[in-house]
Amino acid sequence: MKVYNKLVRDKIPEIIERDGKTCKTSILSEEDYIAALEQKLNEEVAEYQADKNLEEMADVLEVLWALCIAKGYTLEELENLRAQKADKRGGFEKKIFLETVEG
Repeated sequence: MKVYNKLVRDKIPEIIERDGKTCKTSILSEEDYIAALEQKLNEEVAEYQADKNLEEMADVLEVLWALCIAKGYTLEELENLRAQKADKRGGFEKKIFLETVEG
């Protein structure tokens, strides 16, 4: 028996059972869910850092979306705030690397 003790995507238990295996799952409380999402975000960012591919980027985004909703925000609120910050402070398209500031 392999022990995972981690948050997984909703269809993972179905996929495991389709493969002829059995799994034990439980449903997290809201507090534990948010903690698990935060841990999952770190895991997914580390995987992106290792592989640097689009699939890992998508995983990071999926966890961010879930975390946003779990904390009571909407994806529209998230996008609006992102856009406001980009409008006020800019994005990262110009590839500016700040080296020093004097005074």
